[in-house]
Amino acid sequence: MSAKKIKKTDKQWREVLTPEQYRVMRRGLTEQPFSGTYNDFWEAGLYICAGCGAHLFRSEAKYDHGTGWPSFTAPLNEKDLVYKDDYSLIMKRVEVRCAACGAHLGHVFDDGPEPTFLHYCINSASLNFLPDETAE
Repeated sequence: MSAKKIKKTDKQWREVLTPEQYRVMRRGLTEQPFSGTYNDFWEAGLYICAGCGAHLFRSEAKYDHGTGWPSFTAPLNEKDLVYKDDYSLIMKRVEVRCAACGAHLGHVFDDGPEPTFLHYCINSASLNFLPDETAE
């Protein structure tokens, strides 16, 4: 079963997202490394899509990859993500998008730790955080 699709016009997205979120999530750009709220953030809880609230990653899957962006080993539910080949930097990368609203989240690489060996490199601007006591 796929995520419920969220449709908004460009104007509506501009009204609900900050300029940085809009730039990253709707235009597919990347925030500066080491600049995001969640890069060096280690509270227990749930990371959700800043555009639609879809549940994306648990804090238990977060680790320090050293790249300057929040890094995760696995999503909460695979069905909540969409993957697209990205050749924008000459090499092939795999872009990660929110399945519900289509927001650009970041990229996934195969240089992560066990058990998945995956590295979900996600922009802080694409995320909001719910602490465990409020996430339920």
